[in-house]
Amino acid sequence: MVKLYEITVEPLSPLGTPLKGDTIFGHVCWQASEDPSLVKGGLEEQMRQYDERPFAVFSSAFPKLIGPGGTVSYAFKRPDLPLALLSGLSGGKLSTDVLKIKEQKKRRWMIVGHDLQIKAELIEFISAEELGRRARSGLAEDTQRQIRRKGPPRFSSGFVQAHNTINRLTFTTGTGTFAPYTQDAVVYLPGVKLALFVVIEEQATDVEKIVKALERVGKWGFGKDASIGYGRFAVRQWTELPIPLSDGANAMYMLGPCVPQPGSFKDAFFIPFVRFGKHGGNLARHSNPFKNPVIMADEGAVFVPANKDAFDRPYFGRPAMNVSKAQQEAVVQGYALYVPFRLEC
Repeated sequence: MVKLYEITVEPLSPLGTPLKGDTIFGHVCWQASEDPSLVKGGLEEQMRQYDERPFAVFSSAFPKLIGPGGTVSYAFKRPDLPLALLSGLSGGKLSTDVLKIKEQKKRRWMIVGHDLQIKAELIEFISAEELGRRARSGLAEDTQRQIRRKGPPRFSSGFVQAHNTINRLTFTTGTGTFAPYTQDAVVYLPGVKLALFVVIEEQATDVEKIVKALERVGKWGFGKDASIGYGRFAVRQWTELPIPLSDGANAMYMLGPCVPQPGSFKDAFFIPFVRFGKHGGNLARHSNPFKNPVIMADEGAVFVPANKDAFDRPYFGRPAMNVSKAQQEAVVQGYALYVPFRLEC
């Protein structure tokens, strides 16, 4: 039996790697490899049947907003549909339609309620600035005052951190040596929350074990540059959600990077995303720790499945196999959770 959960996390440091579904899955797998009690029969047993019955499928992490009266909503990336389709063009004056499209370009986020229902007549698109304002309104008053002093809030911002190469024996750059470099990272407003969704096969594991794995990842660091303090987060809470109903739906909005099965869709709208994966744990020191590149459809993609049976399970896609020369059984999560909705073309 599969169940859907929302797990709330709070970033505690900059992130050098985005919290995308496939990478979260990889980190949880490394935790399961070190602690076999996290999944029934151990990780190797679960990987043997992953293409037929995945023990867990993770979404990417999305902003979680707390509104008046404690109402919960999520900010999803705007669907990768043509802007003309999203803008509700009138078919009238060309100048009016162009202005609608220009305005829509600024609204990169889509607000979805706690029930995970996407309804065309109720969809609300907002800009990054508006997302920052809404996120700030849900924070403690002291935190809001601190943020106001720094200008208009943004939910997250990219920055470049300068470093210099240090000799670990002398703890200096060395005589006549100067080797600066920079690293990109993302920093969030203090106190904001991110929601990630996970479908769990309860015969293989349970939400408490998944949360335990995520807590360990957040403690030791997620993604690149964890050794210098990046990638820290705390798990704040988790709750079970009903799997979104697909009655009347003909399309899927992807909540994470996806590798679709050939012939499984009749129409698709997506931005390609290439995962240049790398092993963690002991394999990070292997002579070839890098995985083969995997081309995926990034979160926000929209697929129109070729068969209605696709709605019978809450994830879409397939795993990517044969991605590593260091570990033949390595798997990349090509499955993605989705929100079903009605697409009128």
